[in-house]
Amino acid sequence: MTLVELVRKNLFRKKLRTTLTIVAIFVAFVIFGVLATFQNAINAGVEVAGADRLITVNKINFTLPMPLAYPTRTAGVAGVKQVAHAEWFGGYYQEPRNFLVAFAVDPKNYLDIYSELILPPAQREAFLREKTSIIVGKASADQYGWKVGDRLPLKSNIYQQKNGSDTWDFTIAGIYTGNDQRVDTTPVIFHYDYLADTRSFGDGTTGWMILKTADAKENPRIMREVDSLFANSAFETETKTEQAFNKAFAEQLGDLGFIVTSVVGAAFVTILLIVGNTMMLTVRERTNEIAVLKTIGFTTRRIFGMVIAESMLLAVIGGLLGIVVAWLISFALAGPLSRFGPVAFSFDTAAFAFVLMALLGLLTGLIPAYRAMNTDIVTAFGRK
Repeated sequence: MTLVELVRKNLFRKKLRTTLTIVAIFVAFVIFGVLATFQNAINAGVEVAGADRLITVNKINFTLPMPLAYPTRTAGVAGVKQVAHAEWFGGYYQEPRNFLVAFAVDPKNYLDIYSELILPPAQREAFLREKTSIIVGKASADQYGWKVGDRLPLKSNIYQQKNGSDTWDFTIAGIYTGNDQRVDTTPVIFHYDYLADTRSFGDGTTGWMILKTADAKENPRIMREVDSLFANSAFETETKTEQAFNKAFAEQLGDLGFIVTSVVGAAFVTILLIVGNTMMLTVRERTNEIAVLKTIGFTTRRIFGMVIAESMLLAVIGGLLGIVVAWLISFALAGPLSRFGPVAFSFDTAAFAFVLMALLGLLTGLIPAYRAMNTDIVTAFGRK
C-alpha cells in the first residue's frame, strides 16, 4: 500500500463523519464563491473607470438635477477636452421586474468619451442620425432577444410623457460590446433630446456631467475649478474622479467588502472548529496504530506529514466541490445581477479559494499532527 492510499483510507475510515465534514466545508466555499461573484459584479465599474474621466453631480445628492447650461460652461475650463451629460431614465421593459439601466445622453460626446463601448460605424451613424433610436448592450440584447431594427417600447418609473403616456417607443439602431470583458454591456442608451422634448417635467435640466480631461494629473485642479464655477448657486456641484464616483455609488448597497469578509470569516471560524475537532478525534482513535507505525520504522516527520495530508485532502475535496458549485451558480446569477455589472467567477476568486483551502487544511491539521508526531510508543500500547 502506497502512502497516498494509506492517507485516503485513513480519511474515509469513518465515512459518515468524513462526509458530514466535507459538506460543512462545501457550504462554506459555496457561500464564499457566490458572495465574491456578487462583489466582483458590483466592483466591475470601479475597476474599468477611466483615469481621465470626471463625474459632476448635484452637491446635495447625485439624484438631483442640474441646469442644462452647465455642460457648456464646464467645457470652457482649462484642461477639459470634452463634456457630455446624461440623465437616469428609470426604465423597464414590459414589466417593472424587467428593470433596465437606461441613460438619456448627449449621444456623440457620450460615445466619444466612453470609447470602450464598441459599436460598428454604420450602427453608430444610424444612432446619431435618428433621435428616437436607441443602442443596447450585448448582455441585455442576449437576455431579451433584441436585434438591430427591432421596435423597443420602454416605460419609466420616474417620468411620464406630456400626452399622458408612460411608454417611449424606440428603434434599436445598434448593439454595442465592450473592449474588455469587465465593461458593463447591460445599459441601454438613447438621445437626451427625445426625453427632453416629451417628458412632462424637468425642462432645462440634466442629471450629471461626464468630463474627459487632457491630463489625469490635472484632475484635482479641474475638479476645484468646475465646482467653483457653480459655488453659491441654487445648483452647487460636486466633481469626483469616475472611480471615486462609481465606488461611492456601489457603496449605496452597503460595504460589500466588509460583508463578504464578515460572512466568510464567520463561516471559516466555524469550519476550523468543526474540522479541527474531527481531526483531533481521528488522531486520538488511531493512537495505537500510530504507535505501530513508529515501531515498524515510520519517522515522526512522516507521521506528521500523513496527518497534515489528511487534513489538506479533506479541505481540498470540500472546497473544490464548493467552488465548482459556486461557479455554476454564477451562470444562474448572470441575469439577475447583470444590472449591477458583468457577472463572472474570476480567476482571482478561484486562486484565493485555493489559498483558503490550503490554510484551512494546514491550520486544522497542525495540532493533531503535532500530537501524532509526539505519540509515545510505550504509553500508546498501554492505553485501553
